[in-house]
Amino acid sequence: METRQLGRSPVKVTPVIFGAWAIGGWMWGGSDEKDAVSAIQASLDHGVTTIDTAAIYGMGYSEELVAKAIKGRRDQVVIATKCGMRWDSNEGAEPWLQEDLQGNRVLIRKNAKPDSIVYECEQSLKRLGVDVIDLYQIHWPDPSTPIEESWNAMVKLKAQGKVRAIGVSNYSLHQLQQAHAIHPVDSLQPPYSLIRREIEEDMVPFCLEQKIGIIAYSPMERGLLTGKVTMDRKFPKGDHRENLPFFKPENRKKILAALEKIRPIAERHGATLSQVIIHSTFQMPGITAAIVGARNPEQAIENAGAVTLQLTQEDRSFVVQVLEETQIDLNLK
Repeated sequence: METRQLGRSPVKVTPVIFGAWAIGGWMWGGSDEKDAVSAIQASLDHGVTTIDTAAIYGMGYSEELVAKAIKGRRDQVVIATKCGMRWDSNEGAEPWLQEDLQGNRVLIRKNAKPDSIVYECEQSLKRLGVDVIDLYQIHWPDPSTPIEESWNAMVKLKAQGKVRAIGVSNYSLHQLQQAHAIHPVDSLQPPYSLIRREIEEDMVPFCLEQKIGIIAYSPMERGLLTGKVTMDRKFPKGDHRENLPFFKPENRKKILAALEKIRPIAERHGATLSQVIIHSTFQMPGITAAIVGARNPEQAIENAGAVTLQLTQEDRSFVVQVLEETQIDLNLK
C-alpha cells in the first residue's frame, strides 16, 4: 500500500491510519476485546499498517489491545501514541472528572511536564511491548507547563532513541510555532474533516512551508459522515456523541441529505460513502493521512479500501463542494 513521508522524519505512514480511541472503550460506551484485536489485525492484513493510539484511551487499555494485535508483527507496523493526559497523577492543569472503564470516577489532567513525559513514554513502551515508538505526540498543550520545557523533553526522547519522530496534537498555530522554533516538529494532529476545515486558513500553509506532516483526526466526525448515523440512531450509555452538537437532529438531517448527493459517486465506483469521504479527505492539500477508527474487522477492511479507491479530481471536488455548502449549526444544545 502507498505510504507517505511524515514531515521531515524517517517515518512513513499509510494515508489511512487505524484510530484506536474507540477500541479503548472510554467515551465510546465500552469495547469488545476480541473485535478490537481482530479489527487491528484485519487492518494490517489489508495494508493499513499505521496505528494511532494514546495512553489516555481507556487509561492504557487501548495500548494493551494494540500490543496483543501486533504480537509477532512489530516489523510490519508503525505505531503512534500520545502523552500529556494523566489519570494517575495529581499534577497538571484543567482537571476533568470522568469515569474509567470500571465506572470509577477519575480526574484527568493535562500534564506535559518533562518528568511526566519521560514517565509516560516508559509506560507506553511497556504496554505496547515495543523498544521504540515510531511517533510520539503531546496530546494536548498543558497551560501549567511552558511549551519549551515540554518540547525539550520530547526532543531528548528522540535523541535517546526511545522514539523515532515527535509531534503535537491540538496545538494552536502559535503553540506549534513556539515548539518548531526550538526543534523541528515532525507532525501535527488536529481535528479536521470536510465539514470542519478551519485549519486550512493558517495551520495548513504553515505546515506545508515548514514540511510538517498533518495527521487529521475525526475525519469522519466520529462516524457522522459514514451515513450510518440515521435520524433514529441511539447511542449507548457512556458514548460521548449523544451530546455533541454535530449529532443533534437538525445537523444529522443536513448531513444525511448531503451524503445522498454524494452517493451516486460511491455507487459508480462500487464504493461506500465512508470510502469516498475518507479518500477525498486524505487527498486534500497538506493532509498526510487521516485517522479513522474501527471497532470490528468489517469496518477496518472498509476503511482500508479507501486507499485504493480511484476517484477523479472532478469527483473529489464535487464531494468537497457538497459538504462545504452544508451549513452545520454548532450552537445547538
